[in-house]
Amino acid sequence: MVVECTSIQDLNAVMFEGIKNRHQGSHELNKDSSRSHSILTVYLISETENKEENHVYKKYGKISFVDLAGSERLKESLSEGNMAKETGQINKSLFTLGKVISMLASKEKMINQKYIPFRDSKLTMLLQDSLGGTSRALLIACVSPAETYVDETVSTLNFATRTMNIKNKPIVQMDAKE
Repeated sequence: MVVECTSIQDLNAVMFEGIKNRHQGSHELNKDSSRSHSILTVYLISETENKEENHVYKKYGKISFVDLAGSERLKESLSEGNMAKETGQINKSLFTLGKVISMLASKEKMINQKYIPFRDSKLTMLLQDSLGGTSRALLIACVSPAETYVDETVSTLNFATRTMNIKNKPIVQMDAKE
């Protein structure tokens, strides 16, 4: 869905509508488990008028806010039916994202590989320009201090570390209109 927003209030309304539509479920590990990833993409256009040159300059930007559903182990969550199917889809897209990030972060792997598998997942296709393009990426990793989740915490921190190793070259796009 594309919505034109002219104020921060418009943007907040769109964001909260998206939050309401987010699919959640309950299982043994989490009573409010995210059952889907969520992406909010904001396209920005800034206009600057240069009266001396009689030009209007436009700058274009894009910000993608991504909230990933966490990976799950079926044995621990005791998910069944549709929830088990969702778990498989979530884990597959996270696996593909991890594969893409590993390839982008490792120059040796990129030399030996003919392509980066962005097309293997809808998630990685949507994040292609953010991860391997001309943008900057910021990852906020949610971890638990609980000793029982040490494996998941270490895995998340390793994922975040690989993401930090991606080196993009951000550019600013500008159009001049007379």
